[in-house]
Amino acid sequence: MSSGMGDVLWTPGPDKIAATQVTRFRLEVNEQLNLGLDDYEALHRWSVADRPAFWRAMWDFAGVVGDGPGETVLVDGDRMPGASWFPESRLNYAENLLQGPDEAEAIVFRGETGETRRLTYAQLRETVAGIAAGLAADGVGPGDRVVGFLPNIPEAVIAMLAATSLGAVWSSCSPDFGEQGVLDRFGQIEPKVLFTADGYSYGGKSHDSMATTDLILDKLPSLVRAVVIPFRNQGSPLVGSMVSWAEYHDPAAGSTPKYRRVPFNHPLFIMYSSGTTGLPKCMVHSVGGTLLQHLKEHQLHCDVKPGDRLFYFTTCGWMMWNWLVTGLASGATVMLYEGHPLQPKTALWDYAQDERFTILGTSARWIAACEKAGLRPNVSHDLPELRAILSTGS
Repeated sequence: MSSGMGDVLWTPGPDKIAATQVTRFRLEVNEQLNLGLDDYEALHRWSVADRPAFWRAMWDFAGVVGDGPGETVLVDGDRMPGASWFPESRLNYAENLLQGPDEAEAIVFRGETGETRRLTYAQLRETVAGIAAGLAADGVGPGDRVVGFLPNIPEAVIAMLAATSLGAVWSSCSPDFGEQGVLDRFGQIEPKVLFTADGYSYGGKSHDSMATTDLILDKLPSLVRAVVIPFRNQGSPLVGSMVSWAEYHDPAAGSTPKYRRVPFNHPLFIMYSSGTTGLPKCMVHSVGGTLLQHLKEHQLHCDVKPGDRLFYFTTCGWMMWNWLVTGLASGATVMLYEGHPLQPKTALWDYAQDERFTILGTSARWIAACEKAGLRPNVSHDLPELRAILSTGS
């Protein structure tokens, strides 16, 4: 087969197609709505032609938790901006991500230095509840901004879920951004609480974050608290409004967060443009829009199912971190990695083998780097469960 653009390299067989969630979804909407959608192309045409019916069906198929969806799906659908989806519904993003069975693994973390940590859904819920209690004690509520200047560690996920359980808005930056990069972003949104780690690993070195954190705190007057996670440089002094992660966590908060349900279009995440033309521009993503879109992408596009082990190589400063974490809402185990993806050069393939990834996401640049390094993971590694490799175009 030639390698020209547009050539089909592989097509799944009928049995594989029949076993996918997108096929189950198509058959269910055929039965429930008396449709005759014979294949994927017909399903796609219907999803575009009847958007309210499609998204209402997606809500039901994914089992969205909340008050809703209500009778009305879409108001002013031809307005941009101005369209309103599910205006009668109320839901909570964190509540939808924390539904997994108590003993199932929710998060597996591996660092560049080789350490591994695991959290079950029960442990994740309990820790989120404790951090949410700390946020509530600091007056954090719906619409307040909570931010993370963090490496890709479990505490980043926990802090985000704690904030969003209260209806607060989350935004995050990678710790390699530097003072001005962080201020260019967080300085626009007046955050109330900042989570930071004392350091991070990259390229075989441990990097300190506390000096940058000190500079950030001095220039964000809206902050009432900075929560420091001991990660790489434990023992760093805490001054002013800083408290440790352990001190902030309230062990009396109970085993489950107290979820605050909010309207479908309530803000959830603030992400940013690259900043190549002036200051980075804030992009606000809604609770319902983010959740339902990610559920659709995960379940219908990527066939994510309960028990899958979902990985994307990302930092907390890239939108794919938010995408990855929503995998919890489909019952997946979210696999986190902190550090250089080629330190050693087989680091991510080793991780995929050891932890039996089912879906691996990365950038085209990393795949090219693996090729340049002469890696042949289909020969060097045992990856029987890995059924999909996802890649962005950059």
